[in-house]
Amino acid sequence: MDEARFDLLADQTLRRILGALDALDVEAELELGVLKISFEDGPDYVVNSHRAARQIWMAAERTAWHFDPSEDGARWVSSKPPHEELTAALEGVLSKKLRRSISLRGAS
Repeated sequence: MDEARFDLLADQTLRRILGALDALDVEAELELGVLKISFEDGPDYVVNSHRAARQIWMAAERTAWHFDPSEDGARWVSSKPPHEELTAALEGVLSKKLRRSISLRGAS
């Protein structure tokens, strides 16, 4: 996947996630490929585009994930077992943090 295609897919994915978070009234901001999700009791979660690796990276609760795009860019799947999908992994950590079920359907 070339750099321009990666940038487009990563940006679209991060914007979809931001829109889903906004709809759920979760504090989030996207700037220069970095999506920061903030909580009153901290710490922030970060989901960002990593152009050099052609991945989306996520850091939450002392854990890091690296997600590779599918060929069509429709899905981002973690590079290490258990090979979670980006949206599912983010839903899981957010649901745990917020103590309520979070759904980001259609976000990536």
